[in-house]
Amino acid sequence: MGRRGAVAQGEACGAGPVVDSSAMADLRKVLLIDDERGQAKIVDASFSKFAGEKFQLYWSQTYDEGLLELRRGGYAACLLDYQLGERDGLSLLREAVRLGVRTPVIFLTSETSGEVDVQAMEAGALDYLVKGEINPRALERSLRYALKLHATLDELRRLATRDMLTGLLNRREGLRLLQREVERTRRYPRPLSALLIDVDHFKEVNDRKGGHAAGDALLVAVARALESQVRPEDAVVRWGGDEFAVWLADTDAAAARLVAERMRVAARALGTTLSIGVAQWTAERGDEGGLIAAADKALYEAKWAGRDRVA
Repeated sequence: MGRRGAVAQGEACGAGPVVDSSAMADLRKVLLIDDERGQAKIVDASFSKFAGEKFQLYWSQTYDEGLLELRRGGYAACLLDYQLGERDGLSLLREAVRLGVRTPVIFLTSETSGEVDVQAMEAGALDYLVKGEINPRALERSLRYALKLHATLDELRRLATRDMLTGLLNRREGLRLLQREVERTRRYPRPLSALLIDVDHFKEVNDRKGGHAAGDALLVAVARALESQVRPEDAVVRWGGDEFAVWLADTDAAAARLVAERMRVAARALGTTLSIGVAQWTAERGDEGGLIAAADKALYEAKWAGRDRVA
């Protein structure tokens, strides 16, 4: 990183007296990606005059350093310059979004044309500031606005992609992610497996063991048990009713079966059993629909063979 912790060190941006690091432990970090030292000083001076919440400024001076810091995460927001040497902030922003970076970005530019404004918003920026018009009040307002909008969009995204009961991915989002994984597997040959999971005799829980409240509690417990057996990058999906699905990237059928067996054992500790179908993607299976159909067929075989098993 070009100059890191400028506010903390009081060195890169002329922030004045050095601030004790323990005093800044609770400050939210903001990343500035800008190749101009003078602009870094202006931003840092503005931060020191905020009327409300205080922030700690970090500075990256190049495209590559800035992108690396964004990917590392931990920043409440990012102030991104339009011109970064021979490359530009729009390209960096698009690349960061493609790589899954979710940090809210405020675009900074010397341009005053509406075209740059529109391009920045279309690329994923949440606000836009003209450099010559930056002052403490405008910058503080922009940060507050971007953080509030980011939180609202995150909540809307959660509601649109998550199952309300279990908190798992919902079926629609699960299908979208599986489609993406299949496309990646086509481009870069690697194994991809899918599990379809059914809670055995679930209707009896609703009918005889406390009604829908007991059934809902069991589904939540099963969801947590499934999550406990996978990696953070794997997708666990509420497929519908008492069915779940799991997508395992970089995992062949043999390894996926081991994961499924662990899930089956974990469910037994909850006083229930699972039937699980396992399938690995192959070119012959075509798109995500072919993989799901193969896993569904395996699930049917597990249930037909007596349940509480993996097929």
